[in-house]
Amino acid sequence: MGDSSDLYDSYESEAPAWADHQAQHLEDLDTVECLRRKIKYYFMNPCEKYHARGRKPWKLILQLVKIAIITIQLVSFGLSNQMVVAFREENLMTFKHLFLKDYVDGGMDTYAVYRQTDVYDHIEYILKQYGHLHNITVGNHEYEKNGGVYTPLSVCQDFYRNGTIYPGNDTFEIDAHVETECFNVYPMYDPSLREVLPGFELHFKRMLSVKLTFVLKAINLQTVRHRELPDCYDFTVIITFNNRAHSGRIKIDLENDVDINECRDWKVSGASAKSAILTVLFDCLIIVTCIVSFTLCTRSVINGTRLQFEYTHYCMKYCNKEVPWSDKLEFVNGWYILIIVSDTMTIIGSILKIDIQTKVLTSYDVCSIFLGTGTMLVWIGVIRYMGFFRKYNILILTLRAAFPNVIRFICCAGIIYLSYCLCGWIVLGPYHEKFRTLNTVSECLFSLINGDDMYPTFKNMKQKSNLVWIFSRVYLYTFVSLFIYMILSLFITIITDTYDTIKQQQQSGTPTSELQKFLSVCKDLPNSGVYRLDENNGDLFCWCTFN
Repeated sequence: MGDSSDLYDSYESEAPAWADHQAQHLEDLDTVECLRRKIKYYFMNPCEKYHARGRKPWKLILQLVKIAIITIQLVSFGLSNQMVVAFREENLMTFKHLFLKDYVDGGMDTYAVYRQTDVYDHIEYILKQYGHLHNITVGNHEYEKNGGVYTPLSVCQDFYRNGTIYPGNDTFEIDAHVETECFNVYPMYDPSLREVLPGFELHFKRMLSVKLTFVLKAINLQTVRHRELPDCYDFTVIITFNNRAHSGRIKIDLENDVDINECRDWKVSGASAKSAILTVLFDCLIIVTCIVSFTLCTRSVINGTRLQFEYTHYCMKYCNKEVPWSDKLEFVNGWYILIIVSDTMTIIGSILKIDIQTKVLTSYDVCSIFLGTGTMLVWIGVIRYMGFFRKYNILILTLRAAFPNVIRFICCAGIIYLSYCLCGWIVLGPYHEKFRTLNTVSECLFSLINGDDMYPTFKNMKQKSNLVWIFSRVYLYTFVSLFIYMILSLFITIITDTYDTIKQQQQSGTPTSELQKFLSVCKDLPNSGVYRLDENNGDLFCWCTFN
């Protein structure tokens, strides 16, 4: 009887410990299920999240609205920027016709002089056209003034310091130091080169170049029609006589550096400023929309990071294993990061656009880069929502899965491509215009890969050297055969293999990663109601339990 009493007492003492253990086990199971549902909810699409917890897809609605208004902003700025670019290009063409003697459109590649008298005649012609600018131009061009005095035209000659050259005897003596000799010419009517510059003389055998530089001012009035304030332009015109080759052919080139400034004193009558004010308010609306989008996406990225920490802590505590980087990166939503970058660039571009609209800044190129890149990224972000549909999702998954292999493949193919570029530049450069520089070589070879301009590339090879001509054939045939028939085929094979793999995985439905296996245990549907219970009870419970 005593033994049975002792056994009963032992059972009574062990029962609470067993009950505590069972309660702890049930609590751990609830915690794990809670974590599963949280992670599964995080990876749901907006429609599933609406059925799960009744939350409106505000981010989706905001992104669609943002795409519409940003596109409208971009089109508006693009039309305005086109007027600026057209004004620059038309003024450049105007200066070529005004200051280059006997200039014909499209003739800059062959525009050159070959006699000494022609060089002097062209310089004198430029001085006369510059002096008669008010009487010959049909535009609103004007000389630049500095303190009430016109800014002079400068004539600068670069030449070797000393040199005696006798090609007939195959002898020369040259000092490689370059000296510059400059003269200033103020605007005057009917100037003559000998009268204006009596001591001016060109040292043709030692001369490297002659540059004529002057500044003209103009106002772009075409923006008034679009209810925009005109900009004031400073055109720095540089006319260069290039004799660096000393080949008997002096090439002439005209360049135009543009500086856009705010007009100092202006008055526009017959037009309302209402359109400009509405444009600024519209840009402010875009900035506010992007800030809200930036905040929402940043919050989602932070939530994903927190879930990653929770899942990592679970694996270390209950499974005693490290989480692979592939599973960790699943919590980092690249689409949200893309939208964050897009919002940042759009905000900066919109601020610059407002400054341009109010004539505080004139950085059209910088603004166009920010707005254009931001719009491109926000449109690319639309692909994320197309991925919620099964047929589109397989394409997106294929691109994401094939990306690492594609990058490795491009690195290997790029080495071969660079070797062909260097070889073509050094060997074929003197005999083919498309191989004169590394930039043109790369463009030519890239066109050959795409099957463009193939016949002219073969045909335009000069047959001045039989050895180089034969080498060019071997070079071009091997390049075309290697890249079109082998490298591109391998590139397509990488994509198709990845596509087949993803398609088989989707058809089988078998989870391929540890994270997918962990989530596959949860069979709760979005409309089951358990996600609303988790929300009511507070998701903080899972985090506190794990920690």
